[in-house]
Amino acid sequence: MSELIQFREYSKVELIDWMPRADAVPKDRVAQAARVSSGTEGHASERANTGLLKMLQRDRHGSPFEHVVFTWRVETPIFVAREFMRHRIASYNETSGRYRELEPLFYMPPRSRKLVQKGKPGAYEFEQGTDEQYEIVREHHEASAACAWHDYQAMLNAGIAREVARNVLPLSIFTSFYVTMNFRAFQNFASLRWAHPAAEVPTFPLYEIQQVCVGMESDVDELCSEMWDNFNNEGRRPV
Repeated sequence: MSELIQFREYSKVELIDWMPRADAVPKDRVAQAARVSSGTEGHASERANTGLLKMLQRDRHGSPFEHVVFTWRVETPIFVAREFMRHRIASYNETSGRYRELEPLFYMPPRSRKLVQKGKPGAYEFEQGTDEQYEIVREHHEASAACAWHDYQAMLNAGIAREVARNVLPLSIFTSFYVTMNFRAFQNFASLRWAHPAAEVPTFPLYEIQQVCVGMESDVDELCSEMWDNFNNEGRRPV
């Protein structure tokens, strides 16, 4: 195996920016947006706004939540990025394998990742694999990455365009992208991509994308704790 090749068992999530900043706080911006129709956005008490935010979540009045926005940088395997970008409620910009040579960083499932799939489509259950099964997974991930990286480099060294040479790389290679998503959209994402114990509607997310969602949710919970509590208390149903 090439000494250049590296394996990582996890994705990385970094909060790049969020809005509103300055002297505003997210929950106040949502309350202001909700009250603008009546012209009372500057005159409500903290207690009144707390009640308003609960009502908006409970009764699924979602548009005021769109005025809080987050931007993350995500490093994750390509197969996770493709699952992510099925959500057409965000803006994306991704590393291009046409314009730059990709890095030899590949995903390796951690030992804690369940390997055995049972059930039917839409309702799969997963069980922990044996040590032997995990060794098979590790061995073939390493072999696939080594072979693909060798062939990729051979084509680049022969002067073949990056956009052609990248075709041999597996889905386990890491990519990175920026994603910008508002608070309402993130509720939708989180309701589908984390099988959370507070969720009233069951969901069956890919293990790896759930790990990304957990990282993003940590940022949202820190910045919007009161509103995120409301989301959880209402069964994690998006508005």
